[in-house]
Amino acid sequence: MVRLTVNGERHELDLDPRTTLLDALRDHLGLTGAKKGCDHGQCGACTVHVDGRRVLSCLALAVAQQGREVMTIEGLALGVHLHPLQLAFIECDALQCGFCTAGQIMSAAALLGEVEHRRELSDASIRERMSGNLCRCGAYPNILAAIRRVRT
Repeated sequence: MVRLTVNGERHELDLDPRTTLLDALRDHLGLTGAKKGCDHGQCGACTVHVDGRRVLSCLALAVAQQGREVMTIEGLALGVHLHPLQLAFIECDALQCGFCTAGQIMSAAALLGEVEHRRELSDASIRERMSGNLCRCGAYPNILAAIRRVRT
């Protein structure tokens, strides 16, 4: 049995020890926000937070997350109120097909949490820190604008 705390809720799952966190989230908990893009940790579509830090869930084993707090895009909103980044992505039209959006938002939320002085983040620094999250549609200018909006 694997005991996971996901979005503040405790779960006990009967998992094969080789099950990735991504597969546990999607296939066993029905949390499909994190996407299986490349399944090699290269695209960032599966980004979630583990203890407040961004993690590529396709590369993390579920069993290794016991005792840690996992947050997915489904847990980012505060009740019925969207997280400021979610609102900014909508307002800045920072998505097209939407496949990468959850990973982009989770990575951006962690990025903003990692930086002590958000206003000092340059566009180049934001681009560098978000470089592990790919967007096939090329919505990068609007993603940057959404992060900038929340940065201030």
